[in-house]
Amino acid sequence: MLKRTLFRTIKEASECFPVILLTGPRQVGKTTLLEAMSGRTRRYVSLDDLEQRNLALNDPVLFLQTHTTPVMIDEVQYAPGLFPYIKMHVDRHKRPGDFWLTGSQKFHLMKGMGETMAGRVAIIDLLGFSYCEMTGQADKGAPFLPSAEHVRRKGGKPRDPLTVADLYSIIFNGSFPGLYVNNYKNRELFYSSYIKTYIERDVKDSYGISNDIAFYNFIRAAAARTGQLLNYADIARDVSIDSKTAKAWLSILERSGLVKLLEPYYNNITKRIIKTPKLYFLDTGLCAYLTGWDSPKTLEAGALGGAILETFVFTEIIKSYWHNGRDANIYFYRDNDQKEIDFVIEANGRLYPVEVKKTATPAMGDIKNFDVLRLLKKDIGHGAVLCLRQEAVPLSREVTAMPVWEI
Repeated sequence: MLKRTLFRTIKEASECFPVILLTGPRQVGKTTLLEAMSGRTRRYVSLDDLEQRNLALNDPVLFLQTHTTPVMIDEVQYAPGLFPYIKMHVDRHKRPGDFWLTGSQKFHLMKGMGETMAGRVAIIDLLGFSYCEMTGQADKGAPFLPSAEHVRRKGGKPRDPLTVADLYSIIFNGSFPGLYVNNYKNRELFYSSYIKTYIERDVKDSYGISNDIAFYNFIRAAAARTGQLLNYADIARDVSIDSKTAKAWLSILERSGLVKLLEPYYNNITKRIIKTPKLYFLDTGLCAYLTGWDSPKTLEAGALGGAILETFVFTEIIKSYWHNGRDANIYFYRDNDQKEIDFVIEANGRLYPVEVKKTATPAMGDIKNFDVLRLLKKDIGHGAVLCLRQEAVPLSREVTAMPVWEI
């Protein structure tokens, strides 16, 4: 098993909190990670097992008496009625690390918890492998800020450069661990099975959607718009559904951890900033599969080539924070004058601008919009152009061109 950056965060949290909730999409390695950490010192029960789910739903007291602590409960979203009884156990015994929970429906879980577990649970997000984890450098996966100092902050040397073909091969395959540890050798079969299982188990069971074909077409339409401003009416028209249904279905994708809506950065100083979010898939391999590209080469050369690179950068930045147990304060900027900055990271009271370019020779024109952030009356940090260069070089005193694999 490849080591995960979250290992350290989970260990520290489990020494402080009685309950750990690890959330993320199916197949990103939640169970594998926690099992590797616990060894044989912790009982394990999965609510995918219908018998155990039935017991948890109908007799939660007996369920917890049967599965004594320390215990790991997998797919806990199927029995939100357990939470009050877990709370009572926690308040009675006050032992850190008693409950490790996993769930693939984060927002559904948050609703189920409500105020029940406030102050008692550490909520941690996991996605597929980051590039650091793929290359065996999980311990060097530091939260990304765009500067030449980023590599030194991670305590490492610059990574070996990737060719464009190698980079797009990584993007094409995606980040699900099963595809990297050779559990699934057939990429097409893996993704087709993933979508089928997702629709059958998560969507039908949790949300009662009966029109499989329409929902599948909706997922494909959303994938084709990764990296774009969200337009519900446009997606709805392509799938022949109404905008209300499109909003509801996109909410399901977001709850399942398949997509994330990136909000624009704005404040009350300027009224000319567009407030529509952008849509990003959280796994580039799944996105490429849904949009029908059959090889890394055709993906790189096709209409999605730039957007999928931007999506890869977005997911890597998100992972660099989430896999360290940190919130990712990341936005984008776009105003009515069509001035746009791909990403704006807010940290340390500053705004750090980031542009993504599918080129090995970025130019000053690529950062011409960075100065618009000064209109927001905020301190501006060092900026970056994440691109296909082989090494980091300064574009100016305030901006560095960096390879995307150095995130």
